[in-house]
Amino acid sequence: MPTTLPRLPDHRLRPLAEAYASAVRASRLRFLVGLVVFAVVVLVAARFAEVDLVRMASRLGALGDYVGRLVVFDSGDHVGRPVIVAPGEWMWGLTHWAKLIGDTLLIAYAGTLLGAVAAFFLSFMAARNLGRHPMVRVGVKRLLEFCRTVPELVFALIFVIAFGLGPLPGVLALAIHTTGALGKLFSEVVENIDMKPVEGTTATGGSWWQTVRFAVVPQVAANFASYALLRFEINVRGASVMGFVGAGGIGQDLIEAIRKFYYADVSAILVLIIATVMVIDLATERLRHSLTATEARA
Repeated sequence: MPTTLPRLPDHRLRPLAEAYASAVRASRLRFLVGLVVFAVVVLVAARFAEVDLVRMASRLGALGDYVGRLVVFDSGDHVGRPVIVAPGEWMWGLTHWAKLIGDTLLIAYAGTLLGAVAAFFLSFMAARNLGRHPMVRVGVKRLLEFCRTVPELVFALIFVIAFGLGPLPGVLALAIHTTGALGKLFSEVVENIDMKPVEGTTATGGSWWQTVRFAVVPQVAANFASYALLRFEINVRGASVMGFVGAGGIGQDLIEAIRKFYYADVSAILVLIIATVMVIDLATERLRHSLTATEARA
């Protein structure tokens, strides 16, 4: 038997409708005020950054011209023709560039490994729920903030001056920045663990490090590995531009080709970098998903 929903009398519906309309008007007003504030902030930022929209619009053609030059030969037997018609000539330095990309991967790997190890130990001291002295915790947190706040290129410039050109400055720069970034992520993972194993290990007389080893690490290992793999992806891209300041890798040849206007070489190196990063991203993504699935089954 069909039933009808009861309807409130008009004198009771009217206040509810007015309250709803008032809430909608207030929500729309907040949205409009937020939009205006956002627009004002953007305009002020553009003013201080000396952004000239008219000049940007007038130079779009130059940008398109530069991109167009990247895909055609500017010298040799195929001048003016698309680079794809002669892959051998386009990728003439493939062996040399592949070696430099290998150097870039090693820089990213070494920087990620060193940074992950440092972040692993520091994260437990930065976690609020493991009971370290407040001064130790605050000091470690500030150290991690410093490590991830200063850009890698700034660290790389400092280390190039200190140690000279080569991969070492790039490794150290990535390691320091990775320590700060992973240290924060690792400590947040630690702060969200189940505290019952920690309490049990402490109750049986375990030291602080024994508690971390047997009660904390088993809970966070999969997440730590997943975050470290994600950071490796980021560092591969970061290591690709470390060569801009002389810190080794494929970036050195890329910036040289850009400065000398070797357009075909620029596009060839960019294609190799993009292909390498895509392969690394796909591989590490599958590894992260495997680790996540393993943790879920456990």
